[in-house]
Amino acid sequence: MAVKKLQYFVGGEWLDSKTTKWMDCYDPSSGEVIAQAPQCTAAEVEQAIACAQAAFPAWADTSPSKRVQVLFRMKTLLDKHLDELTYLCAKEHGKVWDEAMGDVLKVTEVVEFACGIPHLMKGPALMNCTSGYDTTQYVEPLGVFGGIAPWNFPAMIPMGWMAPLCIATGNTFVLKAASFTPQTSMRIAELWQEAGLPAGVINMLTCSRNEAEILLKHPDVKGISFVGSTSVGRHIYSTAAAAGKRVQALTEAKNHALILKDAALERSARGIINSACGCAGERCMALPALVVEEEVADELVSLLAGMMKDLKIGAAYDKGSQLGPLVNEEHRNSVTRWIEKGVEEGAKLVLDGRGVTVPGYEKGFYMGPTLFDHVEPGMTIGDREVFGPVLCIKRVKDFEEGLALMNASEFANGSVIYTQSGYYAREFAKRTHGGMVGINVGIPVPLGIFGFTGHKNSFFSDLHTMGTDGVRFFTELKSVTAHWFSEEEARAGRVLNSWDGMISMPASN
Repeated sequence: MAVKKLQYFVGGEWLDSKTTKWMDCYDPSSGEVIAQAPQCTAAEVEQAIACAQAAFPAWADTSPSKRVQVLFRMKTLLDKHLDELTYLCAKEHGKVWDEAMGDVLKVTEVVEFACGIPHLMKGPALMNCTSGYDTTQYVEPLGVFGGIAPWNFPAMIPMGWMAPLCIATGNTFVLKAASFTPQTSMRIAELWQEAGLPAGVINMLTCSRNEAEILLKHPDVKGISFVGSTSVGRHIYSTAAAAGKRVQALTEAKNHALILKDAALERSARGIINSACGCAGERCMALPALVVEEEVADELVSLLAGMMKDLKIGAAYDKGSQLGPLVNEEHRNSVTRWIEKGVEEGAKLVLDGRGVTVPGYEKGFYMGPTLFDHVEPGMTIGDREVFGPVLCIKRVKDFEEGLALMNASEFANGSVIYTQSGYYAREFAKRTHGGMVGINVGIPVPLGIFGFTGHKNSFFSDLHTMGTDGVRFFTELKSVTAHWFSEEEARAGRVLNSWDGMISMPASN
């Protein structure tokens, strides 16, 4: 059977790329190539920006109350096509059914939040802010925004974190989707079209980093939203900001959890495994490192090893699977090298996930859960992002040592504490560097009404994605100060001092 050649979406049309370069898209569960994504040409990226720029004036001039009618219809379509989108996500990425459904539901969550844009875009105003003068601030869209999405959340990140608030606020959007996993976003783009979104408001393509660089420098692009590695995020932040654009760059993580001796260990272990092995560890809010009080470390390691062994590894779209494959062979090789590095560094390999095969899916990209104990400071396996189902145990003597170890990390996306102590929970929330904090919660991702608040080298920007920060990122303020002359003032023809509206000086004849 011929492999499907994917198209790109510009100006409301699906078009064939003129490229000669294509990227294989796999079904990670079977190892089969299921499609090829075009590495769109520079001219095609320019075309997408031009279409978005042309669509901007009319869309920005559409009232917010009318814009959100498209979002209301989109919410209904997302509900209607939930199973279809879940299957697409599982098929192209490899996350198991419930995880894939969660990926899609996060799109719905932010669409619902964005439906409140008529309220969220209300600016402040003050009548008589100085005698006879009123000031109103209006919240306005900026123009074309670019989105550069990663492969690990094909629905949530491009079509949840980026698109809804961008277009609800009156901007237009050019998405550079991940070449490994573009098909879920492509289907959602079709649903936006079905919901009545005007042509050119959302445009979507796949391309290499070279062509994506156009988005960072093009004068018609007002801002860039990015999720990916810290090295690339730093480049995007510096390059686009130097070109006068606003940027939000969400980057790597190495989230840690502090396990105190009073924690409910069995319950905590189940939450930890869900955090560490869910989505096969391919998420920036995974929990790959545990900082454990020595007194309970042996017991916790035993619990974790037993539970991890019991996880059912299988095809992503098999609803009984608990751990799906990694996204492709290249990434599986990367995780394998990390495990080898951990062994070389001297960490104790308690559970080895290498060499896993699934009957009937022998060519799939599977990696079993992997557990390291006695991971010491300076071991890269415990400090760097592996992006696989690999969990590291770091032993400490008490709360203070554990918190200091965690805060020494260059990353600060999420941090977690498992304890029954209100005092230590409060101290941890106050003093941890993590931007998203969990107290007996392994994946402390907030709802879409709040921002996704990574810190340190996990984030480069001033305004976070989602929540009110997301609204501010896609808008700017305009301040309008007005004064209306009385009949007496108009007849007098008095010349106003340029500061007259700001300081209440008595009128002079």
